[in-house]
Amino acid sequence: MLIKTLLNKCHRLKSFVYVNVLFEWIGAQECVVAEVAPRKNSRARCSYCKRHCPGYDRQATRVFEFIPIWGYKVFLRYAPRRVECPEHGVVVEHMPWAIGKSPVCRAYKIFLARWAKKLSWKEVAESFRTSWDSVFVSVKFVVEYGLANRSMDGIQSIGVDEWHYRHGMKNFATLVYQIDADKIRLLFIEKGRCVKSLLRFFQDLGKEHCEQIEYVCSDMWKPYLKVIKKKVPQALHILDRFHIVANLNKAINEVRAAEAKRLKKEGYDDVLKNSKYCFLKNPENLTDNQRAKLDEVVQYDLKSVRAYLLKESFQLLWTYSSTYWAGWYLEKWCKRAMRSRLDPIKKFANSMRKHHTLILNYFKAKKQLSSGVVEGLNRKVNLITRKAYGFRNFENLKIALFHTMGDLPEPNPTHEFF
Repeated sequence: MLIKTLLNKCHRLKSFVYVNVLFEWIGAQECVVAEVAPRKNSRARCSYCKRHCPGYDRQATRVFEFIPIWGYKVFLRYAPRRVECPEHGVVVEHMPWAIGKSPVCRAYKIFLARWAKKLSWKEVAESFRTSWDSVFVSVKFVVEYGLANRSMDGIQSIGVDEWHYRHGMKNFATLVYQIDADKIRLLFIEKGRCVKSLLRFFQDLGKEHCEQIEYVCSDMWKPYLKVIKKKVPQALHILDRFHIVANLNKAINEVRAAEAKRLKKEGYDDVLKNSKYCFLKNPENLTDNQRAKLDEVVQYDLKSVRAYLLKESFQLLWTYSSTYWAGWYLEKWCKRAMRSRLDPIKKFANSMRKHHTLILNYFKAKKQLSSGVVEGLNRKVNLITRKAYGFRNFENLKIALFHTMGDLPEPNPTHEFF
């Protein structure tokens, strides 16, 4: 079978034909070059409005990188015509295999972008003996197409969280996910974790789509609480259970660290040694050594032990199904915590009282929604950036995340190449 026949089968070009296929050296590699010519009596079209226009002149021959075959790089070679469009003036004709001035064929961009979901951009470039820039341009093309053509209808539940994408106190980003049962995807990413960062998402989403949102999950970050209350007041706002427990663990660790320091001064440094994760882990996740250490420590009358017992009793809150009784238990626990004389625990209890209503929304939603999904997605975000050994450019990072997690529609390929 001729390669020209294969090209016509998988990548047929309307108004153009493959006239010749041959081997040529391009750079230091022997490549397959397919020459393309206009079909006889066909008229060129404007690259902007796609209207048939009279010819003007012809440009120099160009090559366009195509999908490799049997280990050989493949190029399409063509001398573009210029047309005189009554609306856009003298412009290069529309070439169905290329986009603008890009030297990478449209089909090859889709091919590379699909592989870039499985491998890092560098690995894709090395596997197909192309450049990193070609992979980047391909992914960017697919992402831009997807963002322009994605549907934002039917979004009922969203999760909002911050993400520390690089070392430094200012290097935070705001992430918004759709967390409906039938669709989980990344909707938005923006630098910063301030009011403006999240406000831009709701502005881009539009008033009509904002009114369709029924549930919002977030942590207790004040700028997020402020924007959510203003832009989606009809939505049931659920505070993130994960962050609530994390804040309680932080308070317990502060109590333990302060007491360990005091005991060390008094000569009892072995009492709380290696006990950090004994207090922070759930009992079912403890190792045998940690369980033995915990059994030893709880025999002492320590502040750390009182804090640990309060933590374990707080976990009972999540076993309630009734909003009323969950609220009753939360208030009862806060009273106990305020009498504990442990400042970090008292600070946490005050925070729980301040956000009492938002915490109980978790039970109003029948415990069907939480930010556990969001935390899982954030771990996936970390894996994507780690696989690429980080992104120096934030815009490149956005492209990579939308490409992998945005569930974006893709351009229609001429043929499924794998």
